[in-house]
Amino acid sequence: MNKICIAFFILICLVGIASCEKDDICVDGDTPLLVIGFFDVDDTTEAKNVTALRIRAIGQEDDVDTFTNPSNQDSVGIPLRISETSTAYLIVSDSDTDDEGNETGNIDTLTFSYDVIEDFVSRACGFVANYDNLSFDLQPDTDNWIQNVVIVDTTIENSTAIHVKIFH
Repeated sequence: MNKICIAFFILICLVGIASCEKDDICVDGDTPLLVIGFFDVDDTTEAKNVTALRIRAIGQEDDVDTFTNPSNQDSVGIPLRISETSTAYLIVSDSDTDDEGNETGNIDTLTFSYDVIEDFVSRACGFVANYDNLSFDLQPDTDNWIQNVVIVDTTIENSTAIHVKIFH
């Protein structure tokens, strides 16, 4: 009788262990943001806040929601479109609106071009998009507040370091 109980107990344990499944919790599965740092054009090593900064992707009604618009920050993370090979932004310094709701700040248009690289992270996370061959085009106007743009890293695989420096 003891041998039957022990065998039955072992069988129950083996069935229990075999039926265990890995938890499908994703902790590493975020598509990275493009991190932009703002710097002083006269002292290129000195971070410099942008007064009343507002950023809006062209073709979208709402501002970028990865930070509070407008804000006074020296760096921001913004999303790139994963279904496109470029994303254009209106980047506004001294953002304000008139009585009719029109933007009155100094608006510069900056377009980022890139290749989208899909990377399989895990069954729980699925795929994330990374970016490679990052480049930019600053549309010139009569009053650009952005004086220079430098790509620090053409590959975007995380949101922990500055990828682009904007000098103003």
